[in-house]
Amino acid sequence: MSLLFALPLAASAQAPFKILVLGDSLSAAYNMPVEKGWVSLMATRLGDTYHVTNASISGQTTGNGVQQIDNLLKKHSPNLVILELGGNDGLRGQSLKTMRSNLSTMIEKSQALQSKVLLLGMKIPPNYGRRYTEKFEAIYQQLAEKYQTAFIPFFLQDIATKQELMQPDGIHPNAEAQPMLAKRVEEQVINIAKSQ
Repeated sequence: MSLLFALPLAASAQAPFKILVLGDSLSAAYNMPVEKGWVSLMATRLGDTYHVTNASISGQTTGNGVQQIDNLLKKHSPNLVILELGGNDGLRGQSLKTMRSNLSTMIEKSQALQSKVLLLGMKIPPNYGRRYTEKFEAIYQQLAEKYQTAFIPFFLQDIATKQELMQPDGIHPNAEAQPMLAKRVEEQVINIAKSQ
């Protein structure tokens, strides 16, 4: 189910700083009301001088993101694109070469239109094998360095390992964890907006 929405819509004296979030279930408020998800919480915290569009869809892969990025950039003309994709690629054991290429494409297309990029890094469970998991994790760091993007090395840092902050599936943060995620991203967003 798509959770494409925009908030807040209140007018401000100056043009709002437009943010596009392109992610998967971690950003789509999986298994909870949309307003309790970190994207909605962040939008509320940021206030009227920011305009947040959430184009995250549960189950989305980097391949899905590539298919959507052109239309999303054209429609929303964001100042900042937050990319939270790749987790489903890894969990499905998909090609890391393809995942890297897809993320690169989305970053390049965003930067070509003068949009800043914030890349949210992910990790996958160790049962996928050390070689695969290490290569998976390294992709985010390498791309952040190559394209000089803003970067959070592990989006679920200090959350994924705490049972009380995770849903029973052990993959998705629960409602209690969402304010932590919102604050984590908000700090980066404010720094990026100030540098514009």
